[in-house]
Amino acid sequence: MRLQEIARHLEATLEGDGDVEIRGVAPIEDAAAGDLTFVASPRYRRFLDGTRASAVVLGLADAAPSGSGAGRPAVLRVAQPYAAFVRVLGLFDRRPRPAAGIHPTAVVAASATVGEGASIGPYVVVGEGASIGPEAVLHPHAVIYPGARIGRNFTAHAGSVVREDVRVGDHVVLQPGAVLGGDGFGFLPMGKDLPVPIPQVGGVRVEDHVEVGSNTTVDRATVGDTVIGRGAKLDNLVMVGHGSRIGAGSMLAGQAGMAGSTRIGERVLVGGQAGFAGHLQVGDDAQVAARAGVVADVEAGSRVAGMPAGDLGRWRRMVVALAGLPDLVRRVRRLERLGGIPGGPAGTASDDEPTPGKP
Repeated sequence: MRLQEIARHLEATLEGDGDVEIRGVAPIEDAAAGDLTFVASPRYRRFLDGTRASAVVLGLADAAPSGSGAGRPAVLRVAQPYAAFVRVLGLFDRRPRPAAGIHPTAVVAASATVGEGASIGPYVVVGEGASIGPEAVLHPHAVIYPGARIGRNFTAHAGSVVREDVRVGDHVVLQPGAVLGGDGFGFLPMGKDLPVPIPQVGGVRVEDHVEVGSNTTVDRATVGDTVIGRGAKLDNLVMVGHGSRIGAGSMLAGQAGMAGSTRIGERVLVGGQAGFAGHLQVGDDAQVAARAGVVADVEAGSRVAGMPAGDLGRWRRMVVALAGLPDLVRRVRRLERLGGIPGGPAGTASDDEPTPGKP
């Protein structure tokens, strides 16, 4: 693709040769001739002058690469370099799309409906009464249980599962091994007797433009629905407990886990391995740091970290203070030995380390 074509697509200002041919995209430190790259973070500006890329996407006020002549990359100037680069990635997405049709090894129930242009791959199973929208792609070994209702442009990668009566909107993507609608973890403790399973008779509703990562599980509700809001993104190995709700545009990073009936608002950002105790609410636009343990409600727009999760700024101060704790212990013991602390033993000051095994 000629660089001037890309510039028109991005509505970018072009500085340099618009006839240069761009064959692909690459990170700035690895880019070669024929590649387009970008700089959106100050930490990568150090690679700009030495890049071998044919062109680079920069912000409106960013300094251009130094040098001159044929070796100097052309520049595309835009207001948001990273967003522009994402659009360019779409132009160079060469991943093949399976042909429409039903593979001979697939098992599709007679009562199921499959929309026009859908691709049903090898060893896919579609249960009785299931409905799959137009242009859907089901890769090998995907399983759609009876009664599931799925919208248009749905993609189920290998080994993903949609359980019975789950409702899925348009433009939803399931990465390999994702499961929608597995039974929630519901058991009634019975003392010395075995726990009694609580029937999980609710469902799951996944709205439009949701993406679910590999081996992520979204459990069906005990009653009612577990809901994943429009445009929500779930990373790999995320656990969504029964009856939980995730608001529109929220994103959960890998290994985040939600106990049952957790309510996460819209546009919430959740770091990896964060955990939610259940039956609590996280307000819109909140941010939860990686490995935070959320055991109480989180206000809208707030940023929390730590265990138990609290204000991010306070948590940072606590971490800094913790690093200085050994020195503080030595200072306190010196004061005790000098008799400067009431009740402390009098003696000679020493800078020795605290006695091993003692607080």
